Amino acid sequence: MNYLQEEGYVLLGFGVVILGLLAVDLLVFNREAHKISTKEALYWSIVWIGIGLLFGLYIYWDFGLEKASQYYSAFLIEKALSVDNLFVFILVFRFFKVPDKYQHKVLFYGILGAIVMRGIFIFFGVKLIELTYFPDFNWLGRHFRVNIVMTLFGVFLLYAGYKSWANKEDDETDRDFSNSIGTKLIHNLFRVDPKYHGGNFFVRINGKKFATQLFVVVAVIEFTDLLFAVDSIPAIFAISKDPVILYTSNIFAILGLRALYFLLANSFELFHYLQHGLSFILGFIGLKMILSATFHVPSPISLGVVFGILALSIIFSLKKYQAEK
Repeated sequence: MNYLQEEGYVLLGFGVVILGLLAVDLLVFNREAHKISTKEALYWSIVWIGIGLLFGLYIYWDFGLEKASQYYSAFLIEKALSVDNLFVFILVFRFFKVPDKYQHKVLFYGILGAIVMRGIFIFFGVKLIELTYFPDFNWLGRHFRVNIVMTLFGVFLLYAGYKSWANKEDDETDRDFSNSIGTKLIHNLFRVDPKYHGGNFFVRINGKKFATQLFVVVAVIEFTDLLFAVDSIPAIFAISKDPVILYTSNIFAILGLRALYFLLANSFELFHYLQHGLSFILGFIGLKMILSATFHVPSPISLGVVFGILALSIIFSLKKYQAEK
């Protein structure tokens, strides 16, 4: 069996596992709308993260250390960047005053949309990178293989890292989502009743069909994730060009976001320095992309750097939290 055939079987098995897990989540454990407790969120966070880590062990067993290092690096990067995304989700739910028991449903459909959109981004991005290499050349005794897309992504990530650091103190608690793209789109496509009608996305009022406020929130969450994917997807291209590794690591990382959201909703202060860590990670990945034309950073080293930055940012955040208690 060649590598491409084996990748096809991996994707098929991955798809079956994901659909099965989502079905169990929605139809068994969350069949009835309810407020997610901290204990339940912790349990599901452990389950989802554990499944993602176990899949990495399968990658190691079947494809070796290099592919496993790529998988875990991409998994960690996406997980870390997603935490920043979750804080915006918290602001969205607060702004629209989403009842606690319906927040899981909104996040569930947001994840479904992310699975589709990120698949398109990743497979299209890999193909685009393959088509945008300049002819190889030698300069000052070094061999260069420049890719225009990777170079542009690298510059963009360096800027994103700087911007993330510079804006770390910005206060977004009063952010207005009423004029977001998602809100405007739904209001342009449907009649909208600005109320919640249980867990329904659409209702009939006087014989006319209306979208509910809950559907508006789903659209805002989808477009928020789309904007965050602009940062996270280019970052993982520096780790690997294998679409299977990138897609599986990305999806396993975001599958646990719903549970992680309910853990973090009241824990902003525990992640004071995470923004600093994310800035360094984006800068490191951007620099790696730019230098990839002539210098390759081995995947195990990238994994160690990303893990080390995250660990230090969490340790310093916890120390600051304990010092202020």
